[in-house]
Amino acid sequence: MRRPHEQSPHGLFGRRRPVGALVATYSIAACDLEAGQWGVATQSKFLGVGSVVPWAEPQVGAIATQAYANPRYGPDGLALLREGASAEEVVERLTQPDDGRDHRQLGVVDDNGGSASFTGSECMDWAGGRTGPCYAAQGNILVSAETVDAIAETFERTAGAPLAERLIDCLDAAQAAGGDRRGQQSASLLIVEEDAGYANLSDVVVDLRIDDHELPIVELRRLYGLHSKLFGITPPEDWLSVDEALAAELRDRLGKLGYDGELDRAFNDWAGTENLEERVDGVERIDPVVLGALRKQSG
Repeated sequence: MRRPHEQSPHGLFGRRRPVGALVATYSIAACDLEAGQWGVATQSKFLGVGSVVPWAEPQVGAIATQAYANPRYGPDGLALLREGASAEEVVERLTQPDDGRDHRQLGVVDDNGGSASFTGSECMDWAGGRTGPCYAAQGNILVSAETVDAIAETFERTAGAPLAERLIDCLDAAQAAGGDRRGQQSASLLIVEEDAGYANLSDVVVDLRIDDHELPIVELRRLYGLHSKLFGITPPEDWLSVDEALAAELRDRLGKLGYDGELDRAFNDWAGTENLEERVDGVERIDPVVLGALRKQSG
């Protein structure tokens, strides 16, 4: 029995391959409606998978385009979602006029969490997808269907966790279940939320790409940890008041690092040098993550 969206490959012999790069991969397009976030995570034996597969726009949807990928599915699909089309309608309207649709693979999640996945009949074995509320998981040239099953089951099991962490966990589970049968090379993570990016002037919350690495998912998780350190948000109630004793400690530690003078200027100069400015708001109170970084650096 076939899973939903699963297609049996028939090979490419005697057929003209469509224009486009072969992005053999597994991916998940997903959203967290409560958090107002949409995103895509993907891994492939392909250089720079993040430059082709993931597309997302807050309050609109997320798209993964792969196999003999049609990159126009990304912007064109988001335009359709922006007009109010459902995920299923987007898949139909993108693939129906595409002469290369039998070689395409596509996952879409819309603004309401509706989802759809498409696998063309000529995609290389194993190829198929699974969908559920707020996610579309798919892959091609996989070891087996267990890779996509692992993505879906991990996403469902981790409800309530931050979307970025859930999607990295999905990649980990997919790889553990077999992954791309050609191996690993690149991975990416894209998360969007309206006005939640850098300085609240961007919709891009996370955009991390591992373009060429022996263990791209491991490296992606490492970079996400660094990203969280620099740009994560500590709840205001967890910030520490800077009393006289803590202010004296700050001056001493900053002085050891060569940041002398008035505390506010010295502290902000150091934080800017370390790319921690997004976690700083004056010197009356301090984010414990920033304090920990200063203590570690100053010994």
